[in-house]
Amino acid sequence: MRLTISLLLLIAAYALSGTSASAAELLMYRRAGCPWCAAWDRDIGPAYGKTEFGRRAPLRMVDVHGDRPAIALKGAIIYTPTFVLVEKGREVGRLEGYAGNHFFWELLARLLEQLPAGAASDLSAASTRASP
Repeated sequence: MRLTISLLLLIAAYALSGTSASAAELLMYRRAGCPWCAAWDRDIGPAYGKTEFGRRAPLRMVDVHGDRPAIALKGAIIYTPTFVLVEKGREVGRLEGYAGNHFFWELLARLLEQLPAGAASDLSAASTRASP
């Protein structure tokens, strides 16, 4: 009985650590009237949250002319859209612009590989499944 309870506690701890280990987030800096932002919304937006990428780094929209989150950025946001991968309040890396559906998924997979060990799973196989 004691072994069963210990095993259940271990499994629960492992499951919880897998869901909370990644504090990663993908910020999409955008502006009203940006045609590339609109293209991303049309091409990627509906699917993003349903992918492994979206589960590992949930998306948050940020208006470049509005209030900005307290993130330690490596540089100024110049282009829209700019996608900034953030972990623990610090920029890990970024994608500037949007060059289309196929390129986005491939570049995002490479960006997520920059997360510290344990923050993201191996997403190389997921990149081929994510693109429609």
